[in-house]
Amino acid sequence: MKLKTFLLSLITLVFTSSVFSEATWHSLFDGKSLSGWRPSENKETWSVQDGTLMTHGARSHLFYVGSVANGDFKNFELKAKVRTQPGSNSGIFIHTEYQEEGWPQKGYECQVINSNPKVEPGKYVEHKMTGSLYAVRNVWKSPAKDNEWFDYNIVIQGKTIRVYINGVQTVDYTEPNDINPSGNRSGTFALQGHDPDSIVQYKDIRVKILPDNLPTPGKPLDDTEFEKKIVELGRKNFPLLDLHVHLKGGLTAEDIMETGRKYGYTYGIAMNCGLKMGFETDAEVDEFFRDYKKPPHSYIAMQAEGREWVDMFSEESVAKFDYVFTDSMTWTNRNGKRMRLWIEEETEVGDPQDFMEQLVEQIETIFSSEPVDIYVNPTYLPNEIVRRYDELWTDERIDRVVKVLADNNVALEINSRREIPTAKIIKKAKAAGVKLTFGTNNGDEGSLGRMEYCIEMVEECALKPDDMWMPDI
Repeated sequence: MKLKTFLLSLITLVFTSSVFSEATWHSLFDGKSLSGWRPSENKETWSVQDGTLMTHGARSHLFYVGSVANGDFKNFELKAKVRTQPGSNSGIFIHTEYQEEGWPQKGYECQVINSNPKVEPGKYVEHKMTGSLYAVRNVWKSPAKDNEWFDYNIVIQGKTIRVYINGVQTVDYTEPNDINPSGNRSGTFALQGHDPDSIVQYKDIRVKILPDNLPTPGKPLDDTEFEKKIVELGRKNFPLLDLHVHLKGGLTAEDIMETGRKYGYTYGIAMNCGLKMGFETDAEVDEFFRDYKKPPHSYIAMQAEGREWVDMFSEESVAKFDYVFTDSMTWTNRNGKRMRLWIEEETEVGDPQDFMEQLVEQIETIFSSEPVDIYVNPTYLPNEIVRRYDELWTDERIDRVVKVLADNNVALEINSRREIPTAKIIKKAKAAGVKLTFGTNNGDEGSLGRMEYCIEMVEECALKPDDMWMPDI
């Protein structure tokens, strides 16, 4: 059976490669006019400027109605160059059809937005960024920049949709057999004019038509119910960010990005910085940033380890990271013992009530004095007393922790691996205005997971997009 599967895959690979190399590229835009394109509703939104298709005006969609494939594409590779001005929103629709008004009801939108305009508190902020398969598999950090031309590449083969920005893959989505969000299996292309304040240009728009009978190369998620949950959250603009993952246990950055493409998650990869925990000097941090090729749609975080870190790194080194987080798992008790609470032989609990008082005091000191953005592994207890978690985390202690976070604008992580804190604590934090994040803190290659606990807490605690903290870069 394995040999048969391998041979089939090999045949598919050879066939697909042959098709890609022999197919012809067709230009869809002549660089001079709107020939072959038909705008909807506010037609004046579209113009040709300096050899580019430009959108600037009220909502309008520019549909391809030219002669290539009679405007009906099933399997294809589409390429375009795109340039956005700051705060501009647009998109490329596929498998769609002309309609005179409104947002296209059929097809998928491949999102174009590299930055958000400034809005008043409480107003809608679009979190689904460039490279997203809009509301189905989202990218929550743009891999491209405003005022720079970037390459947009979309490949459809069977039920698999793959998106690439500047050659970097951002989406790898395969429709489940019983789900077809687009409403179509083929159709034309459309460019989006989103609003009067958005200015976006397109050029070098080309398509390579692929055979209709090409096999689907990807696999859909096995768990249809989970698929529906993450799509619904994406549709509601809920940022699915895991801001606490590590390159350890054999897990590579590409492994992490592959999982992100699979679920529509964006990741923050954390480097351990502190005494005997990883990087210990500015020079080591500088060397890392010289050598590390960061995926453009990911973040890099500093995990500040121990209480000594504030004296070990300069402000300039800290500023190289997109954000900084720490926990309350490393500190020195009243007996002068420096403890790392996850290491049993280093931890001295003694009387649990006294230990808890020391722990809460440490949390208050850490988050009122250390310049960090997120409290991670929150409310963690050593193995010796973890079974008494609900008893030891009293309302009074929870309120003290929530207060210091609220007073210092520190976000609270919902940790998927350890399934902490509890819904009770999350609700208290939310009520106090504390922002929240998701984090895994994976232990090895196999523990990255799907953030199930975080997804559960969204529903149980009635979390909204505005409740979540995101890096401001």
